[in-house]
Amino acid sequence: MTDTIEGFDPYMTAILANRVDGIIREMTNTLLRAARSGVINSARDFSCSICTGDNQLLASAEGLPIHIFGSHMQARTMTENAGATLREGDCYLHNDPYSGNSHAGDHAFLVPVFVDGEHMFTTVAKAHQADIGNSLPTTYMAGARDQYEEGALIFPAVKIQSNYEMVDDVVRMCRSRIRVPDQWYGDFLAGIGSARIGERRLKELCDKYGKATIKAFIQHWMTYAEQRMVAAIKTLPAVRLHNSGNHDPFGTLLPDGIPLQVSLTIDPDTGYIDVDLRDNGDTVACGFNQSEACAGASVMAGIFNSIDADVPRNSGSFSRIRLHIRKGSVCGGAVFPSSCSLATTNVSDRMVNIVQAAFAQIGDGWGLAEGGVGMGAGCAVVSGRDPRLGDSPFVNQLFLTNSGGPASAMADGWVTYGLPVAAGLMYRDSVEIDELKHPMDVQYVRLIPGTGGAGRFRGAPSMETGYISRCTRMEAIWPCDGTHFPAKGARGGLPGASAEHRLVRLDGTIEPLPNIVVLTLKEGEMVEGRHAAGGGYGHPHERDPRRVLHDVLEGWETLERAGSIYGVSLSGRIDDDSLALDVAGTAERRGRTAA
Repeated sequence: MTDTIEGFDPYMTAILANRVDGIIREMTNTLLRAARSGVINSARDFSCSICTGDNQLLASAEGLPIHIFGSHMQARTMTENAGATLREGDCYLHNDPYSGNSHAGDHAFLVPVFVDGEHMFTTVAKAHQADIGNSLPTTYMAGARDQYEEGALIFPAVKIQSNYEMVDDVVRMCRSRIRVPDQWYGDFLAGIGSARIGERRLKELCDKYGKATIKAFIQHWMTYAEQRMVAAIKTLPAVRLHNSGNHDPFGTLLPDGIPLQVSLTIDPDTGYIDVDLRDNGDTVACGFNQSEACAGASVMAGIFNSIDADVPRNSGSFSRIRLHIRKGSVCGGAVFPSSCSLATTNVSDRMVNIVQAAFAQIGDGWGLAEGGVGMGAGCAVVSGRDPRLGDSPFVNQLFLTNSGGPASAMADGWVTYGLPVAAGLMYRDSVEIDELKHPMDVQYVRLIPGTGGAGRFRGAPSMETGYISRCTRMEAIWPCDGTHFPAKGARGGLPGASAEHRLVRLDGTIEPLPNIVVLTLKEGEMVEGRHAAGGGYGHPHERDPRRVLHDVLEGWETLERAGSIYGVSLSGRIDDDSLALDVAGTAERRGRTAA
């Protein structure tokens, strides 16, 4: 395959590709260790990538899919805005969802890297912020009717450093608006430092191997990625796939939710996949609209989840996917001032699911079930004043719990999946660190047996948490999906459990909570929340009975579900280690059900 690439050196290409990934990992470690807010240094809600001087995504290593697939769009905005004024020593801040960014809550730091006076690369460090100056103390404004009501400061590739010196005007703007400015400024410096580390290492790489060698590598790596993508598409049948789903209702704004659909046309002869999102509805008067970057990222993630895992993720492979979006659509067609506050999560999570589940229509062994969706109480943005620190303000997003991962044709769902847009690449918070950073007591974080979607391979179960406020007034805000429409199974697999939340008052009364919440907790009150589980793949009666026994013994499944859903008969007791598989009873039970 690679013999058609003129001058291709597979050894040098492999060496340099890994060197570039190593640079991105050093950028990642810099941001992880230097940032101040828990959403970055604990949950790892950030991504680093490298683009070429002509605005192609070169590499992303371990970046979150929802972040990195739009990096080249942000780099293009920077170069177009700066034009001939782009200089070495510049750094730009970009969080504009209407010109290439994901949503306003993600601050991206872009550094143009010059080698011998030529703009060769752009390093990108994108990090979700604890606070961005919204009208409510959250970066997820579900109820915002437009960008004005959302209230975030927007920076469409604004210069924040010139000749390596800070542009203090921008810093003063942010400090005057953001709720905990010192925490933000620490994250701001960490983002710049990460991008600058990438700049330094890329210059060293060019010095070692020579500019000509690096230019040849860029061309070869992009071409190789494109050819690998073509080869992956050629293994697929020529087919047109259609799939649909639905985002949860949202009060009176969206009483029936948001219906979503996607059509994919796979053409193995030409090596292209066309993805059509144009039949989706118009933008909605709240924060669930997808930015163009998030629409592309969610579709790409669903496709890459379903094909050869070794295809490089860069602009070379992306060039074989043609995305069709309608301007003014909720799926990627949002234009100012439509709010894209939740563009990185809710609708995007659903679109990842819909795309990867569409591939399961090809036949057994293809695609995945749907993964659990929704950022509930375990991922709330909490804020208030900490009595332990002189009543000083705090604000941060928790990541105590995860949604359950989807089952595939080969494996059970991933417990620490997080969300479809994150694909297991984020971290879950340390309970002890969260309690140190915020005035709260975490009562439990646990998995719930029997909640994962049953199947030949089962979805990962639900995770739930409960925490108590230890300050006079704590605000907890979350925009949870997956309470009304759970993650679907594929090819006979069953859906996972839905999410649910409740408030425990001081007198012990329990109050059910809606899916999308702006809540004020009094001291001593507790929030309890269960996140959604992943869907199963294949019929539950196709699961190896020995695996069902193991699931019951390990607490993944319940005795009741082993019989009623999986058709497996067990003898003995679980509490005295005598539980065993009844082979004959299982065969009879499954045969009777099949008949």
